[in-house]
Amino acid sequence: MRSSNINNPATPGAMIRPLVVPLGDPAGIGPEIVAKAWAHRQLHGLAPFFAVGDPRSIEQVWDGPVARIAYPDEVASVFDTALPVLAVHDAGMVTPGNPDGEGARSALESLELAVGLARSGAAGALVTAPVSKTQLYRIGFQHPGQTEFIAERCGLAPENTVMMLAGPTLRVVPVTTHVALSAVRGLLSIELIVAKARVTARGLTKNFGIERPRLAFAGLNPHAGEDGALGSEEIEIIAPAIEQLRAEGIDAVGPLAADTMFHARARAGYDAAICCYHDQALIPLKTLHFDEGVNITLGLPIVRTSPDHGTAFGIAGKDCAEPGAMIAAIRMAASAAERRLTRSA
Repeated sequence: MRSSNINNPATPGAMIRPLVVPLGDPAGIGPEIVAKAWAHRQLHGLAPFFAVGDPRSIEQVWDGPVARIAYPDEVASVFDTALPVLAVHDAGMVTPGNPDGEGARSALESLELAVGLARSGAAGALVTAPVSKTQLYRIGFQHPGQTEFIAERCGLAPENTVMMLAGPTLRVVPVTTHVALSAVRGLLSIELIVAKARVTARGLTKNFGIERPRLAFAGLNPHAGEDGALGSEEIEIIAPAIEQLRAEGIDAVGPLAADTMFHARARAGYDAAICCYHDQALIPLKTLHFDEGVNITLGLPIVRTSPDHGTAFGIAGKDCAEPGAMIAAIRMAASAAERRLTRSA
């Protein structure tokens, strides 16, 4: 998988404002992995960042230094010696592993403030920790997830954004996301595939520095439909979408049999795999890069990444959460933000 042809500066994040990291659900592993990411900041060369949320949720699971700040401008003076935290909604008595409504309100307020800081330019990029959709829905949250909420706050319709999952050797895009498998066929269309692929191609250039992205498209059916013997979606929907993209100058191949797309030699031939449904994309990504997978939202006016895992309430507060995906998300956000700044200079 090709990477950017733009070198990172010697000092990580030197060109951008500090990154903002809302803590997510305070009863989940978000506070722990954010704190551990700060603790490993020098080892992994992390750009300066600050957390947004209830500082007590960090203090309950980590005994490291925390510096409460009022403005992002304070990050530069404290980041080397303490994790900067911009305090928001009082989450009440947080018990790791036991989410509740107050924690959900804290997560939502943290997210809203963080998006505003990123949009205003006060923060260089947005890195979101995991939230509990179940708890958010109970307090009236009406979006399918954080991605759709962020898109709306940025003035975009969700269909104009793309969820890309990225690891060291694989990037994948599910054309349909959190829907029942039985609904996928009815949602797939030439227009949807073309729209998602366009955003993906632009995002690979803008965020990863790949000037001519190569996109590989998975078929919906086994063996990509076997010329119609196992299904007609490849012939009627996916192939016409690919032809339209090629006519627009996008390097697109497929539809390919999904079971042969993800071995090492195959992955070397493309920069992103466009998949028909959630598990077709996420199973190979998580198999290869479970502790390093990053969710990056393409099509936004801001850089947004997140670790590709959930709140993990079952291990919250036990000091065993791995921060690898959060560290990868912070690194990717800083790198993408710097590339955008370089391209616009």
